Amino acid sequence: MKKISTVLLCLLLLAPLHFSQISRHSSAESAARPSSEISRCAADEAVKEIFLTFDDGPTDSVTPKVLDILAEEKVKATFFVTGRQIKGREKIIERIANEGHILGIHTFTHEYAKIYASSSSLLRDIEKCRHEITRVLPDYRGKLYRFPGGSFMHPEYREAVGRAGYRYYDWNAMTGDAEGAYTSKQLLENAIRSSKGKSRVVLLMHDGITKSKTAEALPAVIKYFKEENFTFSVL
Repeated sequence: MKKISTVLLCLLLLAPLHFSQISRHSSAESAARPSSEISRCAADEAVKEIFLTFDDGPTDSVTPKVLDILAEEKVKATFFVTGRQIKGREKIIERIANEGHILGIHTFTHEYAKIYASSSSLLRDIEKCRHEITRVLPDYRGKLYRFPGGSFMHPEYREAVGRAGYRYYDWNAMTGDAEGAYTSKQLLENAIRSSKGKSRVVLLMHDGITKSKTAEALPAVIKYFKEENFTFSVL
């Protein structure tokens, strides 16, 4: 319990700081850069810990497969959801919550021009996504947020998000499933390479409609981090 408490303390101390600044979702840049905040927490606590995170769901084709694998592996994850995709997939949102995973807010539209037009536009997008979640889960009180593309895209909005009461998280490792048409083996290799040398790993993945390879790679990803003695946690 002492180790778990220390980990949670590290996370709270980081909020609303971002975990890392890495490439936006394009193939131009793909190398993860760890933040000094993670390094300080790593020095304080020897436990190796990984946070599996999934953006851009829910989808009918990928999210249930991801949930099936997580259930089989007895691993929990954090899902940053897209609000406009919830209608018609309410059962998937309920399943995420009922199976002990964490729901975070990603965006309502995922349309950068609209979201990042101003800080007020960004906050409206967040609240629209929250509304969709609470329509399905009235008791939802989550305050986790992930900027579409990462907070480094518009660092001037970090303060506004924090003032609104949200804790935002980027990532410091990735499978690269939004970077190109990788095979499941390559996605695993990307996860291994980008997490190398880190004891606190926030791994970016996606459960969007085109991300079937992510589901295919997930068992191997989990196997690797289990063999490396990582503890699986949620944000």
